[in-house]
Amino acid sequence: MPPPRLDSYSTGVTDPSAKLHALLAATLLGLWSAPISAEGLSEVERALGSYIDAHNEQAIELLARQVDINSGTMNAPGIRAVGEEIEAELDALGFETWWVEQPPEMERGDHLFARRRGERGQSVLLIGHLDTVFEPESPFQRFERYGSIGRGPGAADMKGGNIVIIYALKALHAAGALDGADVTVAFLGDEERPGKPLSISRRDLIDAGKRVDVALGFETGVIDEGVEYATVARRSASEWRLEVTARQAHSSRIFSEEAGAGAIFEASRILSEFYEAVRGEQYLTFNAGAIVGGTEVEYDFGQTRGSTAGKTNVIPRRAVVHGGIRAISTEQLERAQEKMRQIVTRHLPVTSAEITFTEGYPPMSPTAGNQRLMELYDQASRDLGLGAIQALDPGQRGAADISFVAPFADSLAGLGVQGQGAHGPNEQVDLESLVVQAQRAAVLVYRLTQLPGLQDAR
Repeated sequence: MPPPRLDSYSTGVTDPSAKLHALLAATLLGLWSAPISAEGLSEVERALGSYIDAHNEQAIELLARQVDINSGTMNAPGIRAVGEEIEAELDALGFETWWVEQPPEMERGDHLFARRRGERGQSVLLIGHLDTVFEPESPFQRFERYGSIGRGPGAADMKGGNIVIIYALKALHAAGALDGADVTVAFLGDEERPGKPLSISRRDLIDAGKRVDVALGFETGVIDEGVEYATVARRSASEWRLEVTARQAHSSRIFSEEAGAGAIFEASRILSEFYEAVRGEQYLTFNAGAIVGGTEVEYDFGQTRGSTAGKTNVIPRRAVVHGGIRAISTEQLERAQEKMRQIVTRHLPVTSAEITFTEGYPPMSPTAGNQRLMELYDQASRDLGLGAIQALDPGQRGAADISFVAPFADSLAGLGVQGQGAHGPNEQVDLESLVVQAQRAAVLVYRLTQLPGLQDAR
């Protein structure tokens, strides 16, 4: 039976331009003020599009082979096998390739990096990932094609995006447009469940981001009611842990000076005040994902599961709440965290509580540089005859690896294939979007590598 019709993502998009920061605006606009090609595509750019058109079936075949190799985040050999096939493609394009091995205790796959060194134009970093959410025990393992629809584990997120990267680079190589350019490619092995600490698992990606002018992320693209979007900003993603203790006693004494309010009432008080006092800022969200409370409480933060026991006539002595928080900027995140800390300190009688915040994905804040990069991508798409691209509402996307480099390089994301059902047993990819997104990416990278490098300007 064929899969259901491939519908577009529902996004609820709004224009985030009012939120763009003025940071670096003068420098960026000074470097990028002149249009690249007022008359449309150059001869080289037309060659890029033609190459990708002519090699569409080969791109689909490579995607099918990649999908058929299981590379769940915990399947390190599978991640290496997927990466080695990509490594061979990059070697053939003249890239220097190397693997960044993760510490054994992380139990994660390694990262594949590649670089062609050059001095011309903007230096560019292209970001993908090798892993999927589907481990070897998943029944969803194989690629199937139904005309212009491909179905398979990771077909859209993000093996399809990886193929966009490869075929954009193959087109640039065939046109001789990689010669003299400085292009780095990073394929992470643990994007779906990053190894901790992030300071180690994302160290090499951050180092790459610090030395380039532009970073491009190839997670799935978004289309809604015929309008296509790219991502100029996305929110952070991290966790918080609330642990409450109280005095266990007979419930007939609850609220007395000696017995106090109990752990569950204190946890409830804190959550209620979070809702009233912290909620409300645009793009700031926080969620209490799990809560356990009683006289005996066990909770595993790593597995996000726990158990509890209590009695209706006993004041509970412990409660645990495990939640997440997202913010559009570091400043917004820190402001929210401080409000939460202050609320936690105002204990009910005979209770105590502590909140801790764990490391996570940083925000990809909106900047003038990101917006200008979006405009260049939009212009490339228009010149290719592929229509306009708009900036996606940051509230509509989750965190991604590009956020780690966004503080250092102008960044744009959501440049991968379009699809549906990511992370589910009916994940699908629009195979026609392979051509479209690869053409857009190839022209954008080509144009960026013709512009003055910001590192040189600094």
